[in-house]
Amino acid sequence: MAKEKTLKDRYIKEIAPALKKELGIKNVNAVPKITKIVVNAGLGSMYTSGSKDFTEFTENFKAITGQKPVVRKAKKAISNFKLREGLPNGVMVTLRGKRMYDFLNKLVNVVFPRIRDFRGISKKSFDGNGNYSVGIKEHTVFPEINPDDIVKVHGLQICINTTAQNDEDALALLTAFGFPFKKK
Repeated sequence: MAKEKTLKDRYIKEIAPALKKELGIKNVNAVPKITKIVVNAGLGSMYTSGSKDFTEFTENFKAITGQKPVVRKAKKAISNFKLREGLPNGVMVTLRGKRMYDFLNKLVNVVFPRIRDFRGISKKSFDGNGNYSVGIKEHTVFPEINPDDIVKVHGLQICINTTAQNDEDALALLTAFGFPFKKK
């Protein structure tokens, strides 16, 4: 049987040469590429509502991303949010290499189509430097999560960092990877 093409192989053999031609770039190393994907979520109301055990939260995050999340702690106390210095207030994962491409493939081909009333992602979420951020309201759209076993639904943020110098190059890169942007 023929080996299945990975997203990285597809980038090297198909996407990069097409982008080089489309963007008019002479050097192969100047073609935009994805460097890392940062996935994070805030514990927020889960921690302040009385439940001090958030192992299910981290286990869900581990199942979604394929690697153990880092628990982020508050740097300073904010009384309005019932937050004290040193208390955990979020989890994050930085994906690179094979896990990054696997997560990207799952995001584009499985997760986005499973979102309810999905009509495409916004082109306005670029930061001006070629990085793209997208938020997902329910973590249950990921295939690893069993909706019957969850206690509380939470959202997560995904930030895709690229080497593109501007938003137009990053848009061309993500469109080549198959991101379903909204049509005008």
